[in-house]
Amino acid sequence: MNLILDIGNTTVKLAVFNDEQLIEKRVFNIKQLLEQLRLILNIFSPIRKSIISSVTKLDLAVVNFIKSKIGSLLILSSETNVPFTNHYKTPKTLGVDRIALVSAAAKKYPNKAALIIDAGTCVTYDFINKEQNYLGGAISPGLTLRYKSLHQLTANLPLLLPTNPSSITGNTTESAIHSGVVNGLVTEIQGAINEYQKKHKDLTIILTGGDMDFLSKRLKNTIFANSIFLLEGLNYILEYNSTQ
Repeated sequence: MNLILDIGNTTVKLAVFNDEQLIEKRVFNIKQLLEQLRLILNIFSPIRKSIISSVTKLDLAVVNFIKSKIGSLLILSSETNVPFTNHYKTPKTLGVDRIALVSAAAKKYPNKAALIIDAGTCVTYDFINKEQNYLGGAISPGLTLRYKSLHQLTANLPLLLPTNPSSITGNTTESAIHSGVVNGLVTEIQGAINEYQKKHKDLTIILTGGDMDFLSKRLKNTIFANSIFLLEGLNYILEYNSTQ
């Protein structure tokens, strides 16, 4: 079994895979990490390998604990062996989350052009062609970030929760914000998909991230919605490096 950790600034996603099958997934505050690790390791045995993807500085206590209990630990970085050719011109600045997502696409959709859209705090677009070359993508403000920006960077606009607008034309300040934010982001995503499809007729589109469910219902294209795509990518990277 494999232990997978995706560590954000405040939240951790923990998963246990048996080969390619997800058998446990937990999401919790980063302050609970050591406690959750102890619980998981008491429940699942034997866990042979582990991988950490982290956007923040790693706690050495966590690293040492995993090494003492499991032994095999891979910390994902720009130097890690991956199942695609990276043509990003600044590879050391490429986020580990994006590396994991592209790896998942290379595994699940081999020999196909794929666009991975991760709708979270930011919306990231990552493109891999059918020759398994990663060419880059785009980064854009996510849904909640757009709402917060309107509130924090203006004097009078309220902070709202994401809500599907009933019309393109908002007839109140609140409905106008919902229309601008939600319709604006959907139009952006739809436009990006359309541009890629002009060049790649057989394009595979994957949507993942925290706002996946909210946005997928409004997109017109055929997409594969997968809430655990990043975790699957991390598991694949771990297995890939175990055979190198």
